[in-house]
Amino acid sequence: MANSTLGSLFYQKPAKNATQTPDVDRWYKAYLVGIIIAICGNFLISISLNIQKYTHVRQSQTGSKPYYKSVLWWCGITLMGVGELGNFAAYGFAPASLIAPLGCVSVIASAVISVAFLKETLRASDVLGGALAVTGTYLLVTFAPHTSQHITAYVVQRYAVSWQFLTYLGIEIIVFCVLLYLYKRRNMKHIVVVLMLVALLASLTVISVKAVSGMITESVKGSLQLTYPIFYVMAVVMVASCGFQIKFLNQAMKMFDATEVVPINFVFFTASAIVAGIVFYQEFYGLALLNIFMFLFGCLLSFLGVFLIARNRPKIKTEQPFIDMGQIPGRRCTDKVQPEAKHITYGSLAAKILHLDKIVGQQESST
Repeated sequence: MANSTLGSLFYQKPAKNATQTPDVDRWYKAYLVGIIIAICGNFLISISLNIQKYTHVRQSQTGSKPYYKSVLWWCGITLMGVGELGNFAAYGFAPASLIAPLGCVSVIASAVISVAFLKETLRASDVLGGALAVTGTYLLVTFAPHTSQHITAYVVQRYAVSWQFLTYLGIEIIVFCVLLYLYKRRNMKHIVVVLMLVALLASLTVISVKAVSGMITESVKGSLQLTYPIFYVMAVVMVASCGFQIKFLNQAMKMFDATEVVPINFVFFTASAIVAGIVFYQEFYGLALLNIFMFLFGCLLSFLGVFLIARNRPKIKTEQPFIDMGQIPGRRCTDKVQPEAKHITYGSLAAKILHLDKIVGQQESST
């Protein structure tokens, strides 16, 4: 009895018998297809990013036509679209808690391509980070939930009204409102606050993307799901959450450095996607304890790898420097862009207004 209990911690219960073998084999092939599509999609995205980076560098160095008029730049945009489409399709074949962490493939491939083709410096942290990310990816694929699930309109409706998801959704709405209040009203421009808003929206994006992708996959197989209202509800949620997610992410990129935004956003997005898969699609149901531990350990290794690769990336140096006002031939710059701290004109417009109000108040009190 003790041996059987101990064994249940390390091995999943067999989910097939002699009559279920064809269905399990068919699902396992679909599972592998989802993994391959996700990896290829992320690889295409990394190629796309490096093509766009090369186009920007070449344009800044040669002063050629704008990047958006370059055929090479549009090739990169097309590859990115194909890669994102592959990620979208992968959600219809494999669990969301597996597809989201595989985004680290894009970071690894981008670092390798930038060193090989853009001649960027290979650092020791890149090698270590790549090794950790590859090891984490292997653990993710090996110990991810291997459960068969047909995403139909009926299944999505049943999950959408479950008490687990409704509780999770309520907590998420409260946290989102609190963070939005701090960000907008209290002007708390901290990177964690902004990217937490992105992550909370990302969880809804993952849920809706998997639902839409799964129902399209079932429709292609012959079981039409596009006539159910839940399909269009999920499509609206997908578009809206993606739009607001991009909005907050762009704001984060404007306020903070990319070397901070990229790894933190990857960690937050992956964590929210895993939680969404666990709560909504119940992807960890029946999973052995060892599998759960090794899966989370693989996520941790991937997180560390991405942090090391993205940490202190060297800036791209262009051969066209900015013009210094003091270096214009035949001209002398006597004006100061920023006045001295002790000068009356130092500071923002609000500070100047307060200074004038103080002077007026002193004059009124003296009269």
